[in-house]
Amino acid sequence: MRALPLSLTLLVLVPAARGADTWQPVAIQLLAKEKTGFGGLTGVVVDRATGTLYVCLSDAGIFRSDDQGKTWARYGRGGKDATKGRTETPGCFQLDPTGKTKQFLMATVYGGPTVIGSTDPDLAWRAVDKKCQHVDWCAVDWADENMTFMLAFKHEANGLLLRSLDGGKSFDEVGKGYGFGAWVFDEKTAVVAVAKGPEKVARDGYIVRTTDGGKTFKPVSKSVPVCLPKPQGDALYWLCQGELVRGTDKGAKWEKVCDVKDARYGPIFGTDAKTLFVLTSAGVIESTDGGVTWGKPLAVPKELKGVNGLTWLEYDPKNDALYVMKMGTDLYKLSRAK
Repeated sequence: MRALPLSLTLLVLVPAARGADTWQPVAIQLLAKEKTGFGGLTGVVVDRATGTLYVCLSDAGIFRSDDQGKTWARYGRGGKDATKGRTETPGCFQLDPTGKTKQFLMATVYGGPTVIGSTDPDLAWRAVDKKCQHVDWCAVDWADENMTFMLAFKHEANGLLLRSLDGGKSFDEVGKGYGFGAWVFDEKTAVVAVAKGPEKVARDGYIVRTTDGGKTFKPVSKSVPVCLPKPQGDALYWLCQGELVRGTDKGAKWEKVCDVKDARYGPIFGTDAKTLFVLTSAGVIESTDGGVTWGKPLAVPKELKGVNGLTWLEYDPKNDALYVMKMGTDLYKLSRAK
């Protein structure tokens, strides 16, 4: 039998997410109890090692749940004032995505400057320089205890990119025309998305790379990112318009992994490197073979009223559960465990 062309094999669908198919709200009581600012629930992250949930409530701070949302408690050194404000876009509230440290990074669109915290309750939290506020995201070298090289993206400022070379004590402006997402590899090396449009800063690519701490950038890929990138081992995965790409050699080399239609956020990795979840306009899709084939979209809760740039997706590998939310909604859990 003649083998199918690659273009056709990509259409073969794997089964949809297994287990229960009903999303359950898990923050009803928390949202009813706490007096939040505009947006209510604005962000969520999962500690993949423990299954602990952390959520941001607008102007009310960070809350933690050790039982998948059954109970909640305020979390963070400094209390409510230390995390005043709100997050918005998925990924602006992060728990070290490499899994190697216990550090948090919380970039607020409205409120104070970016805050660096920890899942260790005994460690102090700190805010970076006030210039790094009103930002959509902040990227750091998670392996660097001092987070020497930092990049941040100003909210509604024509793609203005900020840079710090002293661990957030001060920031300067790199320039305008940048896009959504960046990754810092070390104190000199990073990749950054470039906006697609008349203010684009690089005509030969939409992912650019620096090896001199942000002084100069060179294009390394023509793919157009749509969200923050995600690490897996020594590689960096980036959802782009119509495709998923993978970067190696500290972002110097890029290759296409697969086609992905209407991607919005991800990939979120499952229990292994071959299991991926991606949030698309149609819902959550899953691949168990590294992106070769994808399951049918799993619709998000109707209360979210669709998927947009403020829709978050997380996965808890310990309890095999998906979480989804949008700024202003409840947090919804889908248990996949049999």
